Amino acid sequence: MYEERPARLAGAVVWTRATGPADPGTRPVLPDGCMDLIWADGRLMVAGPDTRAYRPEGFAAHYAGLRFAPGEAPGVLGVEASALRDRRVDLADLWGAREARRLADGVTGAADRATALEALVLRRAAGAPAPDPLVRAVVARLRAGDGVGTAADAVGLGARQLHRRSLAAFGYGPKTLARILRLQRALALVRAGVPYAEAAYRAGCVDQAHLAREMRALTGTTLTDYRASASVPVSASPSA
Repeated sequence: MYEERPARLAGAVVWTRATGPADPGTRPVLPDGCMDLIWADGRLMVAGPDTRAYRPEGFAAHYAGLRFAPGEAPGVLGVEASALRDRRVDLADLWGAREARRLADGVTGAADRATALEALVLRRAAGAPAPDPLVRAVVARLRAGDGVGTAADAVGLGARQLHRRSLAAFGYGPKTLARILRLQRALALVRAGVPYAEAAYRAGCVDQAHLAREMRALTGTTLTDYRASASVPVSASPSA
């Protein structure tokens, strides 16, 4: 069973997942521009930003996670997103084994592990540098469908400046983030039953063929296979 709710951290989502013998498996994790801090059966780990579908090799019985909005995790975690691109790493690799074990034990022993994980992140965020308002503005522009040039002009950044900030905040350049967010807009429409051609147009693709190419390039699958899997009631975490 998978459940989620808005977190008290701006733009973040708290989620939980419990698996069991009846669980038919874990779906591939598709790129979404986000990063996650995950508790999995007593272990804390970080899911970095994906540029392609991530296919888990196994899964835990119980998960609790906090999914950061694009660009928000690096300040809290103390590491640039590009260092974690397409990776899953133990929190111990970032914060040290002793601190990671102490924090993991605190979450493990809590009555509500998701809330305990959220509280951990909120404490860390309180002492972290304030989020870059220009990064947030770029995300908002790209999420709304603006082009990279339009977003850069709106926040007063040159192409090199925007690329450098994007690598640190998102793990990749702004064009990659724009593609991922556009694909996610299209997939949300597909899940809602919108025909592929209309979903492509509304999401900002040139046509259905363009959307199909982006789907294959970023996820390794097809729209038809995605829609079929999305109709199956599997509670797969977006990043676990």
